[in-house]
Amino acid sequence: MRIVVTGGAGFIGSHVNRLQLDQGHTVTVIDNLSKGHKENIDQRATFVQADLLDQPKLEDVLPGTDAVIHMASLIEVGESVKKPVEFAQNNIIGTVKLLEAMKKSGVKKIIFSSSACVYGKPVKLPITEDDPLGEQENPYGITKVTMEEFCMLYHRLFNFDVVILRYFNPYGPGELHDPETHAIPNFIKAVLAKKPIPLFWKGEQTRDFIYIEDLAKAHILPLNLTGLHIYNVGTATGVKIADLVKKIFQLVGYEVPFDDKGERQGDVPELVASAEKIKNQLGWRAEFDLDEGLKKTIDFFRRHLPS
Repeated sequence: MRIVVTGGAGFIGSHVNRLQLDQGHTVTVIDNLSKGHKENIDQRATFVQADLLDQPKLEDVLPGTDAVIHMASLIEVGESVKKPVEFAQNNIIGTVKLLEAMKKSGVKKIIFSSSACVYGKPVKLPITEDDPLGEQENPYGITKVTMEEFCMLYHRLFNFDVVILRYFNPYGPGELHDPETHAIPNFIKAVLAKKPIPLFWKGEQTRDFIYIEDLAKAHILPLNLTGLHIYNVGTATGVKIADLVKKIFQLVGYEVPFDDKGERQGDVPELVASAEKIKNQLGWRAEFDLDEGLKKTIDFFRRHLPS
């Protein structure tokens, strides 16, 4: 298949590209490089530097495409509180322009990179795809809900084939966001530098951490689906942040102090996926356990952090 990946120079996109190419697909990456890194793009892929807000450019690139994997978005929760207009314009308006460009180009299949944040504070655990979407605590979450709604609208109005993947907490080698707001890379970088670990809520939150290679595989299986489908992508296993830190200490062989950051607005206490739907319908399951994934991630940062 001929696949366009928006945001394909980012952490998750680069892994998805590589897997698609390994399986014989033709991949074109669209990225404005505001957050992504050109060196992340597999040399087998075609790269187009463009912004989703540039609809005419999208209309030049999209004809002949079989499917779009849409990952391009701003993701820093704290930044979204400071810059709600920028997040709304980039994430929501960018998505609408992409959908319009797809419609005009005759491309009607999209796999959208969403987030477990759309559930807000969950009503029960594990979270299933049928659970109601919760009240949002930040503009980032609102943009993800709205992006989902636009994808579903184009399914209803224009018969788009839509797959929405709600990621839980991805981690793994290659995560080099600037600024970095995710727990695992921040924890590992602090430990390797022998600096205090930044810890919110004293590590009492529970999260479902999904290794990047498992997450990437979830983008291959839905390529031939038609209609509208929504899937959680998680391990169905909750890990308390304090226990995650202990695992990192065990793997590196020493401990560092904590930098107690107190409470953080917008955090929910627990997020754990039910992965039964994606397992039953697509045969997907998480193959990497947390210890194995952390080892690979620690090895990556050991190689890439300044000595």
